Amino acid sequence: MSTRIAFLKGHGTENDFVIVPDPENTLDLPPAAVAALCDRRAGIGGDGLLHVVRSAAHPEARGMAAEAEWFMDYRNADGSVAEMCGNGVRVFARYLERAGHVGAGDLAVATRGGVKRVHLAKDGDVTVGMGRARFPEGEVTVSVGGRSWSARNVNMGNPHAVAFVDDLAHAGALLTAPPVAPASAYPDGVNVEFVVDRGPRHVAMRVHERGSGETRSCGTGACAVAVAAGRRDGADPAVTGAASTYTVDVPGGRLVITEYPGGEIEMTGPAVIVAEGEIDGEWLRGVGG
Repeated sequence: MSTRIAFLKGHGTENDFVIVPDPENTLDLPPAAVAALCDRRAGIGGDGLLHVVRSAAHPEARGMAAEAEWFMDYRNADGSVAEMCGNGVRVFARYLERAGHVGAGDLAVATRGGVKRVHLAKDGDVTVGMGRARFPEGEVTVSVGGRSWSARNVNMGNPHAVAFVDDLAHAGALLTAPPVAPASAYPDGVNVEFVVDRGPRHVAMRVHERGSGETRSCGTGACAVAVAAGRRDGADPAVTGAASTYTVDVPGGRLVITEYPGGEIEMTGPAVIVAEGEIDGEWLRGVGG
């Protein structure tokens, strides 16, 4: 009889994830196994994988265990490790609530991008403290087809290049990563956002996520877009002394991003668990390489 491994499937604004609970960090999840699980035809399918581990049981998170009991060991769809995923944190928190590990209210989640503060509202929305944006120096340019745009270099614990365009169709098919110059600005790759205005403090975006391709939503990307739009529009809270809130439409729904005068950024949006089941352990070992 083959070993069976529990999993769940969830999404935040249609950014979807395979969730693998593993509190004591006993599972071996090499990149090939993660990629197989995220495969939409031969596996379960997802933009990434949320490996749910107690912080004290994971070598990368033990130093955060006093602040956060649970560690989001996040992987991209290709199996590569990522620092942070904003939509993933919301879905991660929703899983913890469903499993009975936490209740509605406030909790902390450890990530490779640091400890994130989360609020589970009774109305179903989840708010995540996303930390502060950093703006690395240097000009960057994004190109698609024969068009090029100057892009804002924003770091939300992971790297983003934010380009404001006239039409989201200008992003093209986003089947491959859009070229960004200089390449030296992003030695480990970059998430690229294409943004159009919809109204006052209201924008829409498409995104190519490194390691996953175009996704229906990107939480850190929406934060990067909101702060880039705020700087463009003269709504820098550190200068104005007032919080700046942007509504960001993504293909999978809507997120609300607020940046406060102290620099902290919050993201609010839905998080849904849609299914649960079992992975055949024998199959997983076979695809894990």
